[in-house]
Amino acid sequence: MMNFSAMDIISLLLTIPGVFLTLAVHECAHGWASYQLGDPTARNLGRLTLNPIKHIDPIGLLCMIFFRFGWAKPVPVNARYYKKPRRDMALVAAAGPVSNLIMMVLSMFLVHLSYFIYDLATAPKYSFAYFWNLWAGVGGLEIPEEIGAKLMFLWFMFLMNFCILNASLAVFNLLPIPPLDGSRIAFIFLPVKFYFGIMRYERVIQIAMFALLMIGVFDGVLSAVTGAILNGTLRLIEWIPIFRF
Repeated sequence: MMNFSAMDIISLLLTIPGVFLTLAVHECAHGWASYQLGDPTARNLGRLTLNPIKHIDPIGLLCMIFFRFGWAKPVPVNARYYKKPRRDMALVAAAGPVSNLIMMVLSMFLVHLSYFIYDLATAPKYSFAYFWNLWAGVGGLEIPEEIGAKLMFLWFMFLMNFCILNASLAVFNLLPIPPLDGSRIAFIFLPVKFYFGIMRYERVIQIAMFALLMIGVFDGVLSAVTGAILNGTLRLIEWIPIFRF
């Protein structure tokens, strides 16, 4: 039987709203990009919205919450509206992962900005490194008792979980495997006959991919790439002088 600590439960509860926002922005970005390229399908179906109820797939939602990879209900697009279907389909596909990478960078920046403001407003007993290690699960650390520090840590935890969710979703969707966005992006580089030959078996490939994900075949690659993106973003933001805590 799995044992959950108080920290695990808090982290899970803070992850849930981040998952809703992450998936909603991802799908809305697809619809917005398609609309900008002349396709009104998503708008006409009410999918150009950040309302997560319009986008959520229940199984994909649970996977995002518990495994940090998942999916939403795909936004419908119609390539017949595009002037250059191959190029425009790739752009629409890329819009989702790009939106997640932007949110990852913004939330990482906000983590540092929040602590900077907290540092200016108080005489903090707890350093940025302390909050970071506490969030990372370093042993021997306890949640601060002071209400201000406690709120700061909860906000820190929400933003860092949000960073990971967005980085993970972006990396996962960029896999060049149907029906993920990466397969649509690959469309622009593959011969048309070869691409549609693969897409005939999209449903079978999707089931096989899901099974491989469940047994952890892709875990090492996904974790390594996600970690590299997060660490690179962190190093980039720490070049800003005020954020060298």
